[in-house]
Amino acid sequence: MKELATLILKSLSSTPQDVVVEEKVEDNRIFLSTKVGSADKGKIIGKDGCIIKAVRTVLSAAGAKQDKKVTLKLED
Repeated sequence: MKELATLILKSLSSTPQDVVVEEKVEDNRIFLSTKVGSADKGKIIGKDGCIIKAVRTVLSAAGAKQDKKVTLKLED
């Protein structure tokens, strides 16, 4: 799941080297903590949060195939 999140976020970012994704797995839940460059934060969130919601939807769909719940958090 970490690889998928990294791929999506790096493709959206103008500075892909600043994207860092950390993964924590507990039972059937996957927690992803993401850090991006300050210049890309607005681009990743999108207008009214539509971009980050779409990324979360894709990750949730991928997690559902593995019977896992995925939570994506964008760190400051």
